[in-house]
Amino acid sequence: MKFRVLRVVAGRIGGVTSDSQDGLFDEGLVERVEPAGDGVVETGAGVNKRFKPFEPDAVMLVPPSLDEWLPGNHLARFIADLVAEELDLSRFYGSYAKTKGQPPYDPRLMVRVLLYGYCVGVRSSRELERACVDVVAFRWLAGQQAPDFRSIGRFRKRHLAALGNVFLQALELCRAAGMVSLGRVALDGTKVRANASRRKAMSYARLSEKQKILATEVSDMLADAQSVDAAEDARFGVDKRGDELPPELADRQSRLVKMAAARKQLEDDAAAKARQEAEQKARDRGDDDDTAAGKGDEAAAKAVVRPGAQRNFTDPDSRIMKTADGSFHYCYNAQAVVDADHQVIVATELNNTGVDVQQLVPMLEKTREINGSLGGQFLADAGYCSAGNLEHVASLEETVAGRSEFFIATGRLKHGEQVPDVPRGRIPAQATGRERMGRKLKTKKGRAVYARRKAIIEPVFGQIHTRQGKHVLLRGLKQAQHEWNLIAGCHNLLKLFTFQGNTGFPAPAGT
Repeated sequence: MKFRVLRVVAGRIGGVTSDSQDGLFDEGLVERVEPAGDGVVETGAGVNKRFKPFEPDAVMLVPPSLDEWLPGNHLARFIADLVAEELDLSRFYGSYAKTKGQPPYDPRLMVRVLLYGYCVGVRSSRELERACVDVVAFRWLAGQQAPDFRSIGRFRKRHLAALGNVFLQALELCRAAGMVSLGRVALDGTKVRANASRRKAMSYARLSEKQKILATEVSDMLADAQSVDAAEDARFGVDKRGDELPPELADRQSRLVKMAAARKQLEDDAAAKARQEAEQKARDRGDDDDTAAGKGDEAAAKAVVRPGAQRNFTDPDSRIMKTADGSFHYCYNAQAVVDADHQVIVATELNNTGVDVQQLVPMLEKTREINGSLGGQFLADAGYCSAGNLEHVASLEETVAGRSEFFIATGRLKHGEQVPDVPRGRIPAQATGRERMGRKLKTKKGRAVYARRKAIIEPVFGQIHTRQGKHVLLRGLKQAQHEWNLIAGCHNLLKLFTFQGNTGFPAPAGT
């Protein structure tokens, strides 16, 4: 089959007016080119074939209903039912105390749009505005009101804490549906990209050097400004006082303030780290609290910032972390405890500490606070293994009287530590916590239990990365924490939606 190619004559289209053409281009400016064929001529193709009627300009006698365009089992209908019947929106409505001003959008509308957007990976306020016009599901959820991106952004910023609370409400719905048993849970962390540019950051050494240069430039410009005071009226005009800072000076001063704040933060971080390490060493030696505090103050006063330590200007709370692909980016560290039954997140947290070993104890406390239990079997990888953590979980196993059992990978054993390949007999009295945990993992039960860790929690991070995007748009640790809670809550809502579709379990009411 041959196709004719239309080729517009270059350089002549600019002078065409709407009166000289009926289509997109003037017929006189188009050269029709016949492509070279292979000698085979097809005749009669499509001449006698019947096609379905296609009338794009047909007028509808009855206005179309978006409700008819959306399938009955669509995710958007599930989100709408949750907002209408299940979720508690009192925190949203309670923040509107003033009765004056332009009426805002109904919180039900905005929550519906935001929840569905975070479930399908449309999270930018501008993308949400476009989707409310172009996408049937969003338009149906918004009731064809199409809020603008400024209204969406202001609503999210104003109600960020309430939106983050959706995680707890979604967890309660999953628990009411019988999806959470806490028989076996797994803990792990993942790096979540921050909304920060690597190009807008400085190391401590370059920061100190640049700060001196900018300070000199600002000082020189202020001196020059005083010497040319008489010319400012002509420069700024008669409608201004004449003492406003020129744009270039204001920019330099603002950068100088940001650099000073970034430098102080780096110094405070180095002092805090030195204090913590000194106090820990003092306590390990058996010193009392007053002595440990004195050692910490002394170490903090002598702390020196590494020249390569960096601080970002777009999101100072984010930190450079190594991601799964081996590259380094400004990230946050997201922790999650996942139930094995249906991969529901039962506890989560976001911080800016790159390592996981410090997160075990806080996540255990948060899991018990939210769920009332640590679970029957608690699994974690070698990133959470330390002498202090192993001692803590051993004391928990004794406290809860066998109701919780911990399986934590030990990683490499230290010099002198030994774990038999097939543990038999009693555990030696002088065995370290790492050796005891290693023996447990080498047993038949330990191997079988720990083998399930990766299958429980790794798919959760993969699903969030694929469907929702493993990154945060909001800057600052506190705002990023609320947004991550919203992402985790939407993950649980997606699990609940799938569970109801597979089992026909109705949405729980009154929870």
